[in-house]
Amino acid sequence: MYDRQKLIELVHEKALEFGDFTLASGQKASFYLDCRRLTLDGQAANLIAEGILELINEDTPDAVGGMAIGADPITAAVITRAWQRGHDLRGFIVRKEAKVHGTGKQVEGPVATGDRVVILEDVITTGGSSLKAIQHARDFGLIVDRLITIVDRGENSAAVFKQVEVDFKALLHVNDLKIAADN
Repeated sequence: MYDRQKLIELVHEKALEFGDFTLASGQKASFYLDCRRLTLDGQAANLIAEGILELINEDTPDAVGGMAIGADPITAAVITRAWQRGHDLRGFIVRKEAKVHGTGKQVEGPVATGDRVVILEDVITTGGSSLKAIQHARDFGLIVDRLITIVDRGENSAAVFKQVEVDFKALLHVNDLKIAADN
């Protein structure tokens, strides 16, 4: 069962750092959310998977996945938890760049053209890497209509994804963490 308050506590305990940081978006920040410290922790990963499955609800897609490396442990937790509940949910990985050897794929995993998928993300600020993941998945032939993140630290994330016809949901917004958000 998803316990939102417990996830907030775990973010504070394991993932929140203060200092001077440059985010993937290029923006400067006085705090950093290292969600890998959550997604690679058994308790937190299970809690995140429960929350994502709750947001997916009865509208189960064919697969979930996202941009390597951030989405990989989230995907693994979600498909594992789904299987434990008796649901056949597949996972996939979107590479930042297509492989130059082997099959040369940019999207890896047991997915095929026409599969309906949800993109997973750890933290969203501007949505840049998620937009790339959406585009690569669509180029592969996947139907992307939803995106779920652990933490939304952006101000207009839903509007950004609405422009590409993707429904956006977050387990937490930065305001839920009760920290001074200067970006």
